[in-house]
Order: sequence, then structure tokens, then C-alpha cells
Amino acid sequence: MAHKMLVESDPHETRVAVLEEDLLTEIYLERRYHRGVVGNIYKGRVSRVLPGMQAAFVDIGLDRDAFLYVADVYLPSETDAAATVPSVAGALSGEDEVELEPHGHDDDTLAGETVRVDSGPLPTIDSLLKVGQELLVQVTKDPLPNKGARVTTQVTLPGRFVVFLPTVSHVGVSRKIEDEEERLRLRGLLESIPHGAVGNAGAGGVIVRTAGEGRSAADFATDLAYLRGRWESVHSRAETAVAPALMHQDFDLALRLVRDLFSAEFSLLWVDSESTYERIVEFLDQVQPQLVPRVKLDREERGLFERFGIEKEIEAALKPKVWLKSGGYLVINPTEALVAIDVNTGRFVGQHNLEETALAANLEAVEEVVRQIRLRDLGGIIVLDLIDMTDPAHREQVSHALELELRKDRGKHKVLSISEFGLVQITRKRSRSNLERLLTQTCPYCEGSGRIKSVATICLSLRRSALAMRGTLASKELLVRVHPEVARMLQREERGILEELERELAVSIIVQGDAKLHHSSFDILEV
Repeated sequence: MAHKMLVESDPHETRVAVLEEDLLTEIYLERRYHRGVVGNIYKGRVSRVLPGMQAAFVDIGLDRDAFLYVADVYLPSETDAAATVPSVAGALSGEDEVELEPHGHDDDTLAGETVRVDSGPLPTIDSLLKVGQELLVQVTKDPLPNKGARVTTQVTLPGRFVVFLPTVSHVGVSRKIEDEEERLRLRGLLESIPHGAVGNAGAGGVIVRTAGEGRSAADFATDLAYLRGRWESVHSRAETAVAPALMHQDFDLALRLVRDLFSAEFSLLWVDSESTYERIVEFLDQVQPQLVPRVKLDREERGLFERFGIEKEIEAALKPKVWLKSGGYLVINPTEALVAIDVNTGRFVGQHNLEETALAANLEAVEEVVRQIRLRDLGGIIVLDLIDMTDPAHREQVSHALELELRKDRGKHKVLSISEFGLVQITRKRSRSNLERLLTQTCPYCEGSGRIKSVATICLSLRRSALAMRGTLASKELLVRVHPEVARMLQREERGILEELERELAVSIIVQGDAKLHHSSFDILEV
């Protein structure tokens, strides 16, 4: 049990770090005014149907219409035709195994992931949907700056031990549970528990999550009863709601990650907010009370992330170069189409010959490459450029090491063998903006060829720096010198930060915009 989770929460944002063997492997953040929408269920209205793309756009009330692909739509059966909101299910691709398409938290089936059963060829999008039609959809990918959210009609509701599929009859077990006897036992338990859903002619499926391994029928029945109640509430409200409308909002970040990640693998869960601590304990007390003693409330003034060195790790994760212990290094370059990761020997010269040096450098590199992929949440096509190796046995050894490391990744991925040029192609799905997009913005100084911290990130960094001065101030007045863009945000959208600092530090704060300051620089001076 070498895993730890740190939850740092304040009125402006929540940040969660996952550590394995005291190394930061995953970071999540959610800001108060920019909360993610993955997992939310909306009653939407079809705004456009595009037969040429076999997709449709759906107005769900966000800035941009959501994108709905044909494989994520289900045509209601005759028994469902009278329903105000169409039934939804995934039954289109000809596969008979659960397709796991994680949305950032777990390897199990979660919001909007497709459960596919054999049903022949795909119908056309214009035979399924018409402009103006209303339907329930669930968000599977957050919107990006130039794209709307990705949605599906195949609703899934994740619990602690199971995922409830209210619109499709299916019983399954997470692929992460590999013991065949346990899989058979779990499947038998599920088949003995009624899991039909309201409004869907007896439909209703369930999939055991990884956390369900070893659990009893009573655990699953409790989980399912809660999830069925949530679905009945959504379905009932959807019958009278006017589209576009939000029907169901998923947990906030802290509870969502505790539900999806926190397990017996974790030795500790540190929380720095008393209210967040109480909500987590209350939740775990209902679903897994044996984990409650591992949740600890941090009462120290020094922040959790600072004390565990997370702040420095985050800063390093925004830089392209990553140094390895041996003296080698990685260069990580995200582009519009793919992510290129280059492995270099750097100061590492080895001891015997070039081939052994390349092998040692590559073996060390693949471990850090996977950690960086998880930490930065890199997705799409990833091309890893290893140091050339001529020995096929060495290439096989590095390939095996890479596959072992990738097993730690909750994201769905595929990896190809090392090519003769030393290239490895990896595809990885993600549903949220990666760390770089979350914490940075296009740089006005270099006109988009690089990135700098966003104004909101600078405001929050300034807040942490000011709070660190608590108890050391001799003056009752502070002068804060910042770039004019930061000054404008502090005086408008983030006015709450200044009010909080004045209250907590018992001072008056004067904000001074200085165009000579670098965008991300600031000074806090006593006057």
C-alpha cells in the first residue's frame, strides 16, 4: 500500500494529487467557475443532422452544441416509442464484450462508455435522429476551446462497486479483474440481483467495477438501489423538462475521485479542508467504512502540495525537458496532431558499449515516459522516439517494459511494437483537457509558438504566496504589483481573492498594474 492521495481544496479550486511510491503520477484540478461536465446528463435538442459525417449536433445549453456520433445513438424499440424521452443504449458495433472507454478516473466503464452487443450493421444517423428531436444525452468528453462536448445516449451511472446501465440489458465484469473464478462468481451474483430500470421496458444492466472484487451480493444490491433511485429521479424530471436542461450533475472532483480511485491500495488520503474531509468520510462511511481510518485531516498551515513537493512537480510538468536520474533526458512536444517524446542519452555515457548504453537508457526512459503521460494526461497519438537499438532481443525487452508500465495507466490505450527506426506508436484516450491546457494559455509574447500561465493560474499563485506571509506582516497595508491583465481579473472576476486575503491577513490591499512586469510575475510589498 504505497499509494497516497492528497486533496487540497479552497473556495476557488480543488486539486487532487495521486502518489505512487511517493512519486506524483496523476494530478486533477477543478476550478469553481470552470467545473468539468463529463458524466453530466442533459435533456438536449438535436440542432443539426450531418449524414456525411454520420453524426449530429445537440444543443444541451452549453456555449457550443455537443457532438453525437451515430455509434452512440440507439433507436427506441416499439415498446419505448411512447416515452417522452427516447430510451438509450449501445448496441451497434458487432462486438460482444464491454468496451471500456475511461473518462479520466478509472479503467472501468464510467459515464457514457459504450456497451456493445451484436446487432448487425450501423443504421444511418438521419434514420435515428431528426432536427428538433429531444433526447437524453450524457457527456463523455469535456468541450475544448475549438470543439463542443462529446455526448452519448448510452447513459451509465457509476457507483462505488458497480456501474448501472439503465438503458441496456447487460451483465459484465471489469477487465481489470483477471481471476476467472472470481469473474464467474461476480457474474453469478449480478444475475441473481434484479437491476431493471424505470421507463425502459425492463432494460437495465450492470458491470462490476475493479473495486467490486471480493464484494458480496449485499454490497452490490445497496449500490444498485442507490443508482436506480438516481436514474428514476432523472427520468421523472426529464419527462417534463424543456430542452436544453441539466438533468443530473456528477459529484464534484474530490468525491468523484474518492469514488473512482480510492481503494485498499491507498495507505492515506490527506485532506486540508474540513468541509471536504467531512463529505469524504460521510461518503466512505456508507460505501466502504473500513477505509475511513485512512482519511486524515491536515491542520498544518503549510499547504499539502507544498509540503509534499507537488507544486514543484507541477511546474516541471509544464516544461518540455524532463531529466532522468542517469543523466539522460526526455523532450516532450505536444502538437496539434500528435505528441512527440524524444529519448536522449544526455550526460549518460554508459560503461560497456553503445548497444548496452542504449538499452539501459531506454529502460530507464520508458518508466518516466509512462509517468509523464499519466501526469500530463497526454492523449491522441503519441510517438516515442527511443535511442536506436540493433539487437532484436533488446527491442523486445524495452517493449515488454513499456507494456508493464502502461498497465498502471487507467486510460485506454494501444501500443505498437518498436519499429526498425526505434519509434513506438501509442494511442491513448482522454476525456478532459490535459495539464498544459488546464494551467496555461497561448503566449501573447511569442504569438502562439509557446505557452505561459493563464491569468487565473497567476491569481491563485499570488493568493498562495500572500497567505504564506500570514503571521509575518508588520504593516496593515500591502501593495500588489502585477501585470495589467492580472490586475483587471483581481479587481473583477477574482475580486473574491482580494477580499479573502484582506480578511485572512487583516490588511488593506492596493493592486497596481505594471505593464513592465512579465505576464506571470508579481510583487507583494508592505507599505
